[in-house]
Amino acid sequence: MERDIYDEDHEDFRGLVKDFIKRHVTNEAIQRWDAEGEIDRAAMRAAAEAGILGLSVPEEFGGGGMLRDYRYRAVVGEEIIAVGGGSLAGAFGIQDDLAVPYLVHMGTEEQKAKWLPRMATAEVIGALAMTEPGAGSDLRGISTTAKKVEGGYVINGAKTFISSGKTADLVVTFVKTGEGNRPDAFSIVLIENGMDGFDHGKKLSKLGSHGHDTAELSFTDVFVPEENLLGGQEGRGFVQLMMNLPLERLSIGVAGACAAQAALAWTVDYTKSREAFGQRIIDFQNTRFKLADVAATVDALWAYVDRALLAYKDGKLSAEEAAKVKFWASEREWEVLDTCLQLHGGYGYMNEYPITRAFADARVHRIYGGTNEIMRDIVSRQLAGKPGA
Repeated sequence: MERDIYDEDHEDFRGLVKDFIKRHVTNEAIQRWDAEGEIDRAAMRAAAEAGILGLSVPEEFGGGGMLRDYRYRAVVGEEIIAVGGGSLAGAFGIQDDLAVPYLVHMGTEEQKAKWLPRMATAEVIGALAMTEPGAGSDLRGISTTAKKVEGGYVINGAKTFISSGKTADLVVTFVKTGEGNRPDAFSIVLIENGMDGFDHGKKLSKLGSHGHDTAELSFTDVFVPEENLLGGQEGRGFVQLMMNLPLERLSIGVAGACAAQAALAWTVDYTKSREAFGQRIIDFQNTRFKLADVAATVDALWAYVDRALLAYKDGKLSAEEAAKVKFWASEREWEVLDTCLQLHGGYGYMNEYPITRAFADARVHRIYGGTNEIMRDIVSRQLAGKPGA
């Protein structure tokens, strides 16, 4: 089914993305990122120079000014994931969908002027630190504290599973500034690389996304100046968090649709070229029926995600609707990838094949951004008349 949400500007932009991929997202580069466990700075800066990173930074700060029109980011995801660059797409997402929007929407004018121009060029890499060893989806359970002192805050605690955590220059960090677990007991601070007592820790070994670094962060008496309190307002952390949740969850849904689309294309190509018992794999009825199911699922997935893209552009995507998109898209992505990997047979278990890496990468989509169980709880609360993000 043909999609119709892109206009001429988006398709022209797609050409820029494809040109970048030809020059920078080679099989050699993907293998190097996987081996090193991180995306090199040169690739990030090249993407910024090509105009495909920093899209969410306003034009007055040197970016693309496309934060509300997420269709441009969807184009980036489609093209990069199609060539097996899932880790690179993930790194782009942390910068453009998580770190930058907090500054754009909630930063002071001074914070925007200080950080956004350098984030637009990838001179500064951002990360978002919420999860802790003892607190995941339930962020009211965090124990990282920010104690008010003269001129700023002293931070103590730890974060874990932080994407881009090892390479980040600026970490948007969720902390506890008050007593109890009321919403006004939490704030967000900007912690800079090089601050005394801030340790990036080691890269974590994980199931997928091997080319995109994930780390544990620790804070031991880290002094953060008052001007690094996001928005200059203490006790606004939960409100600030809620404001960005629709985009974060939409981004996961889009990534799922991109991966499902790529998996279908890879599997059609593979089953056309592979033979068994004297005929192509795609000529077996079981293969054709499985692929037909996948094709219909991908069409339905994009129809839903495209509707969400337009709703976000118009400022109408609520936290509850974004939760639906996140859990439904990631579940369909997983079904598609599992079917497509099976059709690759033994080769589907080999890391040299993009379907294998995409399968491993996809598993986290049902976990991060709030587990799919939490997403269902959010939606069911709304249905019961008890909304909650």
